[in-house]
Amino acid sequence: MTLDLFLRLLALFIVGGIGFGAARAGLTGGAVGLRALSNLAFLVFVPALLFRSMSKVDLAHLPWTLLLAFFAPLLLWSLLVRLGVARRDRDDVRALQDGPAASAVSAVTASFGNTVQVGLPFAAAMFGEAGLQLHIAIVSLHALVLLSAQTVLAEIALARAAARAAGATRPPLGAMLLTILRQSLIHPVTLPVLAGLGWNALGLPLPRLLDEVSGMLAQAGVPLCLALIGVSLAQYGLGERWRRSAAIAAMKLLLLPALVAASAVLVFRLDGLALSVLVLAAALPTGSNAMLFAQRYQVREAEASTVIVLSTAGFMLSAPLWLTLLDLWRRSGFSGFSAAAAG
Repeated sequence: MTLDLFLRLLALFIVGGIGFGAARAGLTGGAVGLRALSNLAFLVFVPALLFRSMSKVDLAHLPWTLLLAFFAPLLLWSLLVRLGVARRDRDDVRALQDGPAASAVSAVTASFGNTVQVGLPFAAAMFGEAGLQLHIAIVSLHALVLLSAQTVLAEIALARAAARAAGATRPPLGAMLLTILRQSLIHPVTLPVLAGLGWNALGLPLPRLLDEVSGMLAQAGVPLCLALIGVSLAQYGLGERWRRSAAIAAMKLLLLPALVAASAVLVFRLDGLALSVLVLAAALPTGSNAMLFAQRYQVREAEASTVIVLSTAGFMLSAPLWLTLLDLWRRSGFSGFSAAAAG
């Protein structure tokens, strides 16, 4: 791990620590202040970042094979985690009290990597300009693919629960679909992404004022989200189920990149730089959007913030491990077999 990357990781902890210290000093207004700050981040700053990113991405020149090799196993992973968590929660009285959206929140926590604050400098330091461009392609669709999918699943679970609470043994399909569609589209993740894609499709540059305002909001959102991790830790602590959070962090750092690596080699026959970028993108620690997603549905905030902290610390050990394994793979001769099979 380079000194530059270590300092960037340390900076993440410092900003989060500032949020933690501010909350402990009573400067953030307790639970009410935390909710207000998270709403500001999730309803204003993050939508600005998503809209601006999607309005500027060059869809015509994206490496679609590489993106499919990354997002196909990522989506499969998030769905399997959600199903596994939902099944386990049925046998846990405390977990059942978390509500119908809890499994989707856990799935995002176990899947959504910190592709910006950690991923961008890491890709630049380890893989140079060529690798950075591949990583940026992943970043451009990361929130669109993962958060949108889990948002729809969360809204489906909430709609079914609401129908059952209203006394309907089988909720009317048409009404339920309408509710899911409305809640999924008018959402601080989905709506700005679709709006950005719509503007992108027009082929027009952003007006200068809109570009300046959205850029300022997007830049302000990054430190706020990092500080919110510390505020959330001060408010909720590590949580009673901290061992579960540690297990999720380990899964994110070790199992998810293993799945992406296996898929990239065996299914998509990728090798070299593309394989390295994909695996390390999957191995990134959990990003702050996972906590914002949890706070959006007001469930498992402590779990999300704990996983973010533990996985970011663990990344200092897991990143060198994955880089070593990729180097061994490249030297073994099997990588040449993958390239030959791809040809």
